[in-house]
Amino acid sequence: MADRDRLRDYRGKRDFDRTGEPPGRGAPAGDRPRFVVQIHDASTTHFDFRLQVDDVLKSWSIPKGPSADPKDKRLAVPTEDHPLEYEEFEGVIPRGEYGGGTVIVWDHGTYEPLSHDREGRPVDFAESLERGHATFRLRGSKLRGEYALTRFRSGRGGDGEEAWLLVKRAQGAARAHGAPDPRRARSAMSGRTLAQVASDAEEAAE
Repeated sequence: MADRDRLRDYRGKRDFDRTGEPPGRGAPAGDRPRFVVQIHDASTTHFDFRLQVDDVLKSWSIPKGPSADPKDKRLAVPTEDHPLEYEEFEGVIPRGEYGGGTVIVWDHGTYEPLSHDREGRPVDFAESLERGHATFRLRGSKLRGEYALTRFRSGRGGDGEEAWLLVKRAQGAARAHGAPDPRRARSAMSGRTLAQVASDAEEAAE
C-alpha cells in the first residue's frame, strides 16, 4: 500500500501549519526495525507504543505504560499509523489540535521480530499482527527483552473498539518492575521531563 494511503488517517487529523509533528516525507527505514515509546500528556496522560512495520510506525495507546513485570497485562488500544520520523518527535502539540499536549520520548531503540507458527517456522511480522499475535525482542535504553502483543477484541460486530494486551515474557530471574511515574519520567532523547518540555516550549513562544 502506498505511503500516502497508510498515513491518510494520520495526516487527516492534523494541521501541519500549527503542529510541529512531522507530516511524513518518507524517512529511510534503516537496517533494523525501530520502536519508540512516548509519554503523551493530553486529555489523559498515557504512553504511546510504536513499532516500525515496513514504512510506518504501527501504534497503540497504553494507559498504564509498558511493564517489565511478566505478571502485568497492559491494555493496548490501536491508533492510526504514524510516519517513521515520529520516533524523534518531542514537544508540545498546540491546544485545540488533535492530541493537544506535551510529548516526550521515554524510550527508543530497535526490535527483533520473533513470531513463529505452530511448527516453529518464522512468520512475517506484519502478517503476525494481522493474525492478532506477535512476539518480539526489544533493545531499548529502558525496555529490553521479549514481549508479546495479543489482540483480544477485534472491534468488529459491535463489540467495542479493537483492543490488545502487551505482556513481557518471563525470562530467567530478572528483577521485575512496572512503568515509571509519567510526571517524573525523563526523556531518553533529551533527559527532560514533561514539565520541562512544556516550559521550554512556552519560553520559545514568548
